[in-house]
Amino acid sequence: MLDKQSDQAMQIYRIPFHAMACACEVVIAAADQQQMFAIAQEAIAEVRRIEVKYSRYRDDSMVSRINAQAGGQAVECDEETWSLLDYADALYAASDGLFDITAGILRRAWDFRSKHLPAQEELQALCEKIGWNKVERGEQSLRLPQAGMEIDFGGFGKEYAADRAAAILQERGTVHAYLNLGGDIRVLGPKPDGTAWIMGIQDPRQTGKIVASIPLREGALATSGDYEKYFEVEGQRYCHILNPHSGLPVRRWRSISVLAPLTSVAGSCTTIAMLKEADALAYLDAQGMRYLAIDQHGEMHMQRPGVSTAG
Repeated sequence: MLDKQSDQAMQIYRIPFHAMACACEVVIAAADQQQMFAIAQEAIAEVRRIEVKYSRYRDDSMVSRINAQAGGQAVECDEETWSLLDYADALYAASDGLFDITAGILRRAWDFRSKHLPAQEELQALCEKIGWNKVERGEQSLRLPQAGMEIDFGGFGKEYAADRAAAILQERGTVHAYLNLGGDIRVLGPKPDGTAWIMGIQDPRQTGKIVASIPLREGALATSGDYEKYFEVEGQRYCHILNPHSGLPVRRWRSISVLAPLTSVAGSCTTIAMLKEADALAYLDAQGMRYLAIDQHGEMHMQRPGVSTAG
């Protein structure tokens, strides 16, 4: 446990690491550097445990085991995996089928390292293998009924890892800290002097430029946008957020940032909002979320975010 120390004795430490294909960071204010570092390493180990267990890039992961049995036998799931599948089920229902963990197979058609536009026939063939409602769930087992079907926890895996790592920090008595997993942020508490951490929102059209700043003393912040993976053809931007019904990229918003108590909630809400396109703000309002959305004209739409916009 971290002993309670005076604010004056505390220093802010930043521990960068790489996980889940992105740059990550643990930021902790502590008086004891050695103790702080040991606790931070526990949190980082938890992130990496989740990555190993659920990565679609590892043949021995739980996700790969399920996908390898597509069209075949059901796979028994442990409690953690089952809880994540329950969460995926809830997101599917809340999004009217737009947040679908079986939609990851669309990456077979969309290669964002090139500027290849897939044919409609290719997208249609893949969309026929998409559908969380097709998945067969037993008492604690899951079966993908069609060969070629897949599940993918990429839509909330990083956010889940941020929450789990934050829980470890809290269990060790950490108060003044936050985690940043590739822009998915979980804040445990304010700086030692009680002031908020200031989180910058990236300008989705100018790399390295901050378009707004959001103060956070606790809670979570997540952003989805059309600028992370994309290519342009004849002036049209094609991004990595794909509608599972059409197989096509979303177009309505440059980015949507959401504040919530948990990173997993913030992340799923911002992804669903991007997928809902014209209905995004109505959805976020109905969920009672605080948000900052930037439309394709660069106009900002805010709902109680406490945002300071740049210049």
